Amino acid sequence: MGPFEMVVGIVLIVTIGSIVRAKHGIRRDPKGGDYLVAQDNGETKALQTEIRALKERIQVLERIATDHNRAASLDEEIEKLRDRSVP
Repeated sequence: MGPFEMVVGIVLIVTIGSIVRAKHGIRRDPKGGDYLVAQDNGETKALQTEIRALKERIQVLERIATDHNRAASLDEEIEKLRDRSVP
């Protein structure tokens, strides 16, 4: 195997590696590392929606825990929270 074939082999190997990385959504970090690129698909959007809903619920729970209201309003807040459904 001559030097020309070695160069062609190396270029071929690097090209195939780049194609495989691109197919799996892996990109090069400018600092030299690899990282996964988040793809916008249905699952990602569903998870983002669920995270937003959970953050809202946490805010309500924090407000309930820190407010110094009487027990009746606390019960009402808990019932409102139970009525909400997490997607």
